[in-house]
Amino acid sequence: MSDGTERSTGGVDLAVDISCEVSVNLPKASTYPWRGFRAALTRSTIFPKRRTTASTPLEQLAKYAPVIDDRRSRRNPGQHARSTVLRLRLRTLVALGVLAVATTASGRAFGLHSGLFVISELALLVAMFLVLRYVVPLVERRDRGATGEEHVGRLLEQLDGGWSVIHDASFDHGNVDHIVCGPGGLFTIETKSHPGPVKVRSIHGGVLRQAQDERETIERITGERVEPLLVFSRAWVDKPLARRRGVRVMPARMLLGYLGKQAHGLSGEQIRTARARIIAALDE
Repeated sequence: MSDGTERSTGGVDLAVDISCEVSVNLPKASTYPWRGFRAALTRSTIFPKRRTTASTPLEQLAKYAPVIDDRRSRRNPGQHARSTVLRLRLRTLVALGVLAVATTASGRAFGLHSGLFVISELALLVAMFLVLRYVVPLVERRDRGATGEEHVGRLLEQLDGGWSVIHDASFDHGNVDHIVCGPGGLFTIETKSHPGPVKVRSIHGGVLRQAQDERETIERITGERVEPLLVFSRAWVDKPLARRRGVRVMPARMLLGYLGKQAHGLSGEQIRTARARIIAALDE
């Protein structure tokens, strides 16, 4: 059988024409010798070039804004305090290890009765005393503080209905444990892990001043009114929800209830704007 062949079947002539033409509008390879066949195929009518719309630099940057927002705002509660605890422990172990190695080396080099060996032994003993007297209590306090911030952070994660929380916010002049932004307003939360009991009138002025400074920082950044909260993660407070020097004091168990009862003072647009300004001011 060939193109245009006539075949007879039972006396009936059947004409079968299997010829056809296939044409593809491909440019000649010589037209694009430096790009090769793939480039020529891409420019062909089979794969038409995708049309793209011009975008401004701001539009291009907006594509990456959610990633930047997430990276800078999604810090864990107590992250700064927890990292401080780890650094203190590591430095303490390194210092004691160096002194122990130096003591052993001096004993082997100069003998167990040499003056250098005795001095190094005394230095090691003094370092161990200082670690037990000062460093260990400091590490324990920082560890309790990190645990308290983590506890309050878990409570705040239960907020819904338009509330937004930023944990462990670091700025040029300090760190804010939690920043809460929602329909009820803007709040800074300073967490304390004091075991209690706590008397509101006996709270140290430095603690109150710290909460006031945090409020002033966020008000300067957002331009909105901010209420500072002093929250005790595990202590009994004699006058919960009382205010002292403009700072409201409460135990952690009452925090969600207090926030939920606040009247709606911020619109959705105000909440988004305040959050964006806070994130833009965060340290890396």
